[in-house]
Amino acid sequence: MNVEEKDSKEYFDIIATIEKDMRYIAGIIKQKGRELLSDYTITPPQFVALQWLFEDGDMTIGELSNKMYLAFSTTTDLVDRMEKNELVQRVKDPNDRRVVRIHLLDEGKVLIDEVIKKRQVYLQEVLGNYTLEEISQLKDNFMKLHQEMREK
Repeated sequence: MNVEEKDSKEYFDIIATIEKDMRYIAGIIKQKGRELLSDYTITPPQFVALQWLFEDGDMTIGELSNKMYLAFSTTTDLVDRMEKNELVQRVKDPNDRRVVRIHLLDEGKVLIDEVIKKRQVYLQEVLGNYTLEEISQLKDNFMKLHQEMREK
């Protein structure tokens, strides 16, 4: 796309439509995720915390607070409830005993894995009318968009 095309009304209309569709998609995913979680004893914020621990490994409450954009005290309460339900455990850092990390326990891993698989089945159903080529293109475009967003 050349400079003139990027300055056109058509270009801005396309961008506006993409933003709107992404907002709606995010809302639908969030709602579907909450429906799936109703079968479990965790809240949506606990699910997000478990996801971060599942994907990034052990971290401090401060690190988890930053990733979730929550107050330290809110994250502490969240971790307390998850620890009570035996999803996570506080462990002392072997290199610095003053540091306490949150460790995802097997029960938490199983829970996250089950919910993510259910979300993937839902997405598979939604994409049922797409060809394999269309799904592959969608994946590539999302990966490219994600990369660009991380860099900016």
